[in-house]
Amino acid sequence: MYQTESKGILKKEKKLVYLSKIEERNEGRPLRDARSVKTKKPAGAEAQRLNSVAQPGAPPPLLPLLSKPQRRMMILKLALAVVLASGLAAILIYTTGLSDFNSAFHLSREDSEALQSLQKGFQKCVSVNGLGLQAEMGSNFCEVTLRFPRETVPMWKDPKTGELEGLTYPLNLCEAVATWEQVRNSTTVLTREYIDNLPNGWEDYASRRINKGIQLNRCKNKTLCMEKLSLVLPDKPPFFPRQYDRCAVIGNSGDLLKTKFGKEIDSYDAVFRENGAPIQNYTEYVGSKSTFRLLNRGSAKAIDKVAELYDAGKETLIIKTTIHDIMNQMIREVPILNPVYLMLGASFGSAAKGTGLKALEFALSLCESVDMYGFTVDPGYKEWTRYFSESRQGHTPLQGRAYYQMMECLGLIKIHSPMRADPNRVVDWLPNRRLITAARVASEKLLRRVGAGSMDPLAKCSIITKQAKGKVREMSRLRQSAIDHQKYVKGTVFYPLEHNRGHRQLCAVRSR
Repeated sequence: MYQTESKGILKKEKKLVYLSKIEERNEGRPLRDARSVKTKKPAGAEAQRLNSVAQPGAPPPLLPLLSKPQRRMMILKLALAVVLASGLAAILIYTTGLSDFNSAFHLSREDSEALQSLQKGFQKCVSVNGLGLQAEMGSNFCEVTLRFPRETVPMWKDPKTGELEGLTYPLNLCEAVATWEQVRNSTTVLTREYIDNLPNGWEDYASRRINKGIQLNRCKNKTLCMEKLSLVLPDKPPFFPRQYDRCAVIGNSGDLLKTKFGKEIDSYDAVFRENGAPIQNYTEYVGSKSTFRLLNRGSAKAIDKVAELYDAGKETLIIKTTIHDIMNQMIREVPILNPVYLMLGASFGSAAKGTGLKALEFALSLCESVDMYGFTVDPGYKEWTRYFSESRQGHTPLQGRAYYQMMECLGLIKIHSPMRADPNRVVDWLPNRRLITAARVASEKLLRRVGAGSMDPLAKCSIITKQAKGKVREMSRLRQSAIDHQKYVKGTVFYPLEHNRGHRQLCAVRSR
């Protein structure tokens, strides 16, 4: 009995000594010699914590000697604070639409409001005019996703993977606004002026526009390259931005045979056609007028046949790829009386593809307004067809339809189709010119384009070269809008730098 009580008293004494040591350490007083008191050494994490407290000058522990309930309460409070902070950040991202873009790219409140207004109006425009398409907002004011109705049955298969095309297509409004507005002020015909003033233009670029140009040793023999390009390479641009008022781009879709658009198409100032699409026998549906014809590689190789599709010499032929020896031979020997040029264009990535898009690009670089016909943009298509031949593989119809609907709702084009046959159809919820300009400025900032935010057109030039005034180009026959534009840019020619991710430009400034 006595021994049991003694052991109990000893345990209490050890506990008191142990606690007194901790109190002395926390108060910073000198410790007594630990050897004078026989106590158990605390083990594990508790020992490490006590050692950190015991070191002179050591910082106090994060949670000093709190009870378990107190520690749990503090951890819960910290977790709640983190959750609240995360929620606040999410709200800010949603309300600004641009996350940290504002601080990173110095967007003003006006910039953010312009992008927000553009996106909201775009969403309404697609809902009203998209024949079932819906636009869903993304995580910021640039991103949208165009979604087809669930009942849409995709028919086109990727020839490589065999996969059916999807029903949703993500698009970037900022990229589209900035790039297409640049196209409208650019020259889209390759000239000698461009190659001469492009750094290493002949060595690094010219040979890429000649079929099998790699065999020309990067045009070290400039005379030989000039000879191969001479028939399609004007010294200066043959056309001006805004040279035409109303233009129509005619696709090759079988939908054209459902509506007699012929007279309507012939009423435009300029008509753009594609590849080998015939006019004869189809004038009631596709019209009889043709001003320009865009050619892919296959059609360009049969340029003699293409030239016969319209009145000799009255249609300008634009080749979007390379010049072949066989083309040069036909131009000389047939002869081809039509003007023939190579196209110089911007890059739109994988958002949309094909000659149709390049035809729209070329038209927008020359015309005040552009309407499109024959692009299979109505719901319910069964297969990709052409109005003059059997069905063929073609491109992704749904992807094209989504991209063209985006272009219409940005005010770039107007779509005509069997389901939109009324020539007086009004496209509701279009952005006005003031909003487009404000959104372009904001988009250029986000995309870090050269000269972003500046109203000076020359600020957007990556390469500036001064050209002798030389022969004054004929201006008196141009529309007033084209003349005003030339005065605004001071006669400068803007060339897109091909395959440039930043959409940079070479600018040829005319000396006074």
